[in-house]
Amino acid sequence: MNRLEQLRKQIDAIDSKMVELLDRRANLARKVGQYKKAHGLDYYDPARQKTILQRAMERGTGEFPRTGIKAVFTEIMSHCLALEKAVRVAYFGPEATFTHIAAVTEFGSAAEYVARDTINDAFLAVEKDAVEYAVVPVENSTGGVVHTTLDMFLDYDVRICSEILMAITHNLLARCPLDKIRRVYSHPQPFAQCAAWLTRHLPNAERIETATTVQGVQRAAREKYAAAIASELAARMYRMKIVASNIEDTHWNSTRFWVIGKKVCQPTGNDKTSLMFSVKDRPGALFSLLQPFSEEGINLTKIESRPTRRKAWEYVFFVDLMGHINDPPVKAALSRIEPHCVFVRVLGSYPQEVRPRTESEYR
Repeated sequence: MNRLEQLRKQIDAIDSKMVELLDRRANLARKVGQYKKAHGLDYYDPARQKTILQRAMERGTGEFPRTGIKAVFTEIMSHCLALEKAVRVAYFGPEATFTHIAAVTEFGSAAEYVARDTINDAFLAVEKDAVEYAVVPVENSTGGVVHTTLDMFLDYDVRICSEILMAITHNLLARCPLDKIRRVYSHPQPFAQCAAWLTRHLPNAERIETATTVQGVQRAAREKYAAAIASELAARMYRMKIVASNIEDTHWNSTRFWVIGKKVCQPTGNDKTSLMFSVKDRPGALFSLLQPFSEEGINLTKIESRPTRRKAWEYVFFVDLMGHINDPPVKAALSRIEPHCVFVRVLGSYPQEVRPRTESEYR
C-alpha cells in the first residue's frame, strides 16, 4: 500500500465515524423535537443555534476554514431541525437575491423556502401563519435604513427573533463587454452602494430601478446592451457573465437582516433589543425618554424616526439597544420611559450578530 492509499484509508475511517456521529445526533434531535412538542416549545432556537456555531468555530484548530465549519454546522442543524419539524421560511424577493442567500445561511438547505414579492407580503405570511419565519432587510452600511421594513411594524404584530449580518459584494452582470453597456438595472439599494463606481466606469449608462436585484438580472438578460448589479449566485442561475466584480464603493459594505416570527428569544448574554415608541408632544420629551437609558448604562446603537402615517407631523421612533428585555437595567429603563410615551412596544430581543457572513457560506 503506497502513501496515497494509506492517507485515503485514514480519511475513509474518519468519514465512517462522522456518519455514525451524525446518525447519533439525528436520533437525539428527534427526541428533542418530541420534548419540544410535548411542552409547547419553539423548534427553531436562534440563541441555541448561535451558541453552537460559535462553540464549533472556537474549537477549530485552524486546519479547517472557519467559514467552512460554520457552513457545515449550519447544514447539520438544518437537517436535524427538519427531523424535529419542517420549518417554512419566507423571504423578500425571488431566488438568488441577497435576502434569499441570507435566509439559507441561517436556516440551511433543509428548510422550506417561500419567495414573497414585497416586504409587506413577507410580514403578512408570518402574521397569517403561512410560514413560521420570514427574512427581511433592515439596513445597509452604505445605503442606510430600509424604511419599508420599519414601517411594517406599525401594521403587523410580529417579533424580531434573530439578526443576520452579511458582507455584500456586488457584481456587474452582462452579456456584452463593459464599454458596450448602455443601461444598468438593479434595486435602489445596490445603486446607492455602487454609485461612485458606476459614475467612474459607466457615466453615460442609464440607471433603471427594479423591485429586486434578480428582476434587474432578468431584464438585462433579455437585452443586448444591458447589465445588472446582483449576486454571484444570480450570475450562475441566469447564465450571465460577471464583467466586473466587487463594485461596491466601500469594502466594508454589509447588510443587516431580521428574522421575524412570533416567538420570544431567550437571552444569550450578547443580545440586542429593538423598540418602537411614540413620545408625548411636549418640550424636552425625547430628551426625557433617552436619559433613562444613559443613566442605566445601556448603549443605544441606533435611533430612527418615521411618520406614523396617522396624523401629520406625528412620528414614531425605532431604537436598537444592547441587552435583553429580561436584563434588569433594560427593564428599569423601560419602566422609566413609559410615562413619557404615548405607547412603547418591544419588537424583540435577539442574539447579536458580530461577524458578517459571506455569500460563499451559501454554497
